[in-house]
Amino acid sequence: MLNVKLPKQFACLGIFLTSLSVSYTAHAQGSSDFELVVNIPTETTLQHPALQDAQTTWQQLFDGATSEIEIAQFYVSSLPDTALDAVLQSLKRAGQRGVKIRFLLDQKGLSLSNPDTIQYIQHIPNLEWKVMDFSKIDNGIIHAKYLIVDGRVAFVGSQNFDWRALKHIHETGLKIQDAQVVGQMKQIFQTDWNNQTRLGKQQSIPHVTQHKTPPQVMQGDYLLASPPEVTPANIYTVVDNFPKLIASAQSNINIQVMQYSPLSYAEGKGKRVFYDFIERSLREAAARGVKINLMIADWNIRYPDILWIKSLALVPNINIKIVTIPKSKDGFIPYARVIHSKYMTIDHKTAWVGTSNWSGGYFEQSRNLEIVLNNNADITQNLDRLYDDLWQSEYAHAVDVNMPYKVVNPAKE
Repeated sequence: MLNVKLPKQFACLGIFLTSLSVSYTAHAQGSSDFELVVNIPTETTLQHPALQDAQTTWQQLFDGATSEIEIAQFYVSSLPDTALDAVLQSLKRAGQRGVKIRFLLDQKGLSLSNPDTIQYIQHIPNLEWKVMDFSKIDNGIIHAKYLIVDGRVAFVGSQNFDWRALKHIHETGLKIQDAQVVGQMKQIFQTDWNNQTRLGKQQSIPHVTQHKTPPQVMQGDYLLASPPEVTPANIYTVVDNFPKLIASAQSNINIQVMQYSPLSYAEGKGKRVFYDFIERSLREAAARGVKINLMIADWNIRYPDILWIKSLALVPNINIKIVTIPKSKDGFIPYARVIHSKYMTIDHKTAWVGTSNWSGGYFEQSRNLEIVLNNNADITQNLDRLYDDLWQSEYAHAVDVNMPYKVVNPAKE
């Protein structure tokens, strides 16, 4: 969610299969170093392709751990007999086997977390628990959701450690075995772990001013991270490379995010000034003739955000749809039944899977991670198929610039 302003908005993504003849690549997706992981909201006509979900992935990783597990999350919220409850039991078994576990949570996420879940995690054997006030670093949060096992395999995605994310929210992530990317994720975790200690002692933290950049953004598979000032110098940053990726597009960009807004974050009732970093890149690409499709969640229907979305929808070559996932048969569930995936494909060749919403502050202030894949045609194709299914579904509707949209409150019906 947007830095510290939107911490209560948890979310999801939906997928709809319009034809039973559509085929999906399951596990051998291009390079075996990356595997697409998808969660689909239950009780919808959206169908789950032959892709693994986060619960299965996390349990397999925890059950296979032999030496160490490192986890960073915004918040944690489980309930008995839910998918996340089973995941936490796997984590506990790892600790009981002697696996060393380090768990890093954001300070802002404490108030959003289930106290029983926090207590359960803190009592896992061999687990070290830390809470980091990331807001002391340029008013951001730990918004990335990732974990690393034995320094050899990792996971990053939109899935929070939330029981709703595994059942009632559409989410997208990646299981990663690429040695360089896993090593860099471990480096980022260690950086934040060390900085938490420094902040706790009221010590200054080292700031990084320059970072490496890839020779060609449309070649290779690599990690992007934010915010720049606490991202190690050898790791590429989002702010340096996002505009280059969009500028490299030749024909098509598909984007799915929970929130899009060309406005900066503001504390309380502060003024949200215009934030053109993403907006400018998209408009310039559209002016070159690139067709841009953007899907956002109905939670994005708020003011003044919806006015900016309508403005963008008027730009030639840009099409925007708002996705609404119907409530569960069990009734209204707060902060659920929404699209939450954050991914993009460019020219049906390049994939971006990450943790940021596309709004002011995510790329510059908060800890987020994004994976760019140029060597994984199967993953990119699967993402495009997932995208097309939802785009054509009954849940996605084109933005009507003349409609006075009613604001959606994710906390209550």
